[in-house]
Amino acid sequence: MAEGDDDNTPQALVFRLHVNAPRVVREVLLERGWEEFDDENQSEAEWNLYWRTSAFQTSNHDNIKPWQRLNHHPRTAQITKKDCLARHLKRMKGIYGSSYFDFSPIVFILPNDYTKFLAEYTKERHEKKSGYWICKPTDMSRGRGIFLFQDIKHLAYDCPVIVQKYITNPLLISGYKFDLRIYVCVTCFCPLTIYIYQEGLVRFATEKFSLSSLDNIFAHLTNTSINKYSTSYSADKERVGSGCKWTLGQFRSYLRSLEVDDVLLWQRIYNIVTMTLLSIAPTIPQYPNCFELFGFDILIDDTLKPWLLEVNFSPALSLECPNDVTVKKGLINDIIDLLNYKSSDVQRGNSGKDFTMSHFLQPSTKRISHGYDSISQYSGDLKKTCFMKNGKAKENFDHFESSRHPSCKNYGLQNECEKALIKKGLSGVMCNCNSMENSLPESKEDIVNRDIVSSGKTCPRKTLTSKLREKMNMPQRLGASKWPLVLNTSRAKAGVKNIVKTKQCRLNDYTAFPLYYILDASQMPPAHVGDFLLIFPFNQPSFLASKNGADVKSIIQEMFKIMQKMSTNKKVA
Repeated sequence: MAEGDDDNTPQALVFRLHVNAPRVVREVLLERGWEEFDDENQSEAEWNLYWRTSAFQTSNHDNIKPWQRLNHHPRTAQITKKDCLARHLKRMKGIYGSSYFDFSPIVFILPNDYTKFLAEYTKERHEKKSGYWICKPTDMSRGRGIFLFQDIKHLAYDCPVIVQKYITNPLLISGYKFDLRIYVCVTCFCPLTIYIYQEGLVRFATEKFSLSSLDNIFAHLTNTSINKYSTSYSADKERVGSGCKWTLGQFRSYLRSLEVDDVLLWQRIYNIVTMTLLSIAPTIPQYPNCFELFGFDILIDDTLKPWLLEVNFSPALSLECPNDVTVKKGLINDIIDLLNYKSSDVQRGNSGKDFTMSHFLQPSTKRISHGYDSISQYSGDLKKTCFMKNGKAKENFDHFESSRHPSCKNYGLQNECEKALIKKGLSGVMCNCNSMENSLPESKEDIVNRDIVSSGKTCPRKTLTSKLREKMNMPQRLGASKWPLVLNTSRAKAGVKNIVKTKQCRLNDYTAFPLYYILDASQMPPAHVGDFLLIFPFNQPSFLASKNGADVKSIIQEMFKIMQKMSTNKKVA
């Protein structure tokens, strides 16, 4: 991080932790030279990272500043609640075919699906199949309230639950059942950007697997919060060792020792993660500078087929064993690298009061400094070029966007206003939808916006895109934006003085410029960041299919083309 030019400039990034935030997050950030937020001596906005285990309020997202990051996207609990996950996957099966979404065991949500469950249970009994089921409360974690049964007379519940077909042929290591905790970080939902952490945890049951003892939770459940109370937890178990955790690195070594080709296995796991997230991607509101760390629990059966068990919100980051330390400290370090902090983020907009031009302009990677020292200088030039003179607009344009949006039919053309900006090197910050907007009847909001413009306030008018989005109840924020421009520190400071005078460039007032996102939404994200591996988008077609609202069908088809090719190559080999 670049140092400031005077003693009053903040010298470190600042983190803010909510109650019950993981201890490892504080440890890692302090080791990296960060400072912890002091609510008594620092202003409300003077932090760079806010980490909490629960969801943020809408106001937190609405008031996000350019230099800040939040560790949750809104509405991601849609897949972290067991019943919601079941509904989303069932819906996706109905739309795109069960063959694509066969990675989840048959599941019923009780009490609503009790009749359907009873029909399936009776059918299996008539066919003399030995069906085993597992019952899980929808809103509980860490293995609490989970039990197995074979006879329906043992099914009893006093809260909403899911009843799931129990996988009776899990892959075992020396007789012990296990599952994989896969850490997944989503930096954006539009375009969908998914990273998988290549190091994770393998969680073992502490007693040998047996269907003859369904009541033995230490043989059937892999949750560490349960198995640490087993008498076998500290014992040196065959091949597994003491405790109940391996790293994914140890698991890969184990598979290779058995000469197992695991390339196809990992690709199937990547597909499970991607398709699960695609089930909610179109419904997640687009806010800048958010990320989400999920914990995907994957079970592998003895045919090396992976199954999705559940998705965890704020996965546990406690340090209970050496493998926890190895995996989770590295995970947090790489997440911080993935968040793409800029040198300008240390400034924090002069204690949250003002902003440098770099936080608003959205140039493409091909553009360089435009010769402006402040937003006030830029906005003044912009007003001269495109805004009002004596209450009348010199040039008509309807809204600013971070790039020309495909919803504009004339987005391939340049209007006179944009041509004027190109001369200043500022093209790409707006598009003209005037011809389209005139086709819509003028609403009350349009009249209000028109009056505001007439009064001399620089407020963008409603566009066809935003009107259609409102009618469809779609997210209000756009998912496309560019990398911020990092200016020379001394020049930025000079600009701050102008910003204070005009007051029109505060973030909440100057809404024409969207905030930048963690990653550049106009380009393919980097393939690797530390031990994070980009699994989506996985090629240019998948990237284009997810840019303007996920084209799920095209993405799934592209994924399975690759899977078929991999399977064919494996057979030939």
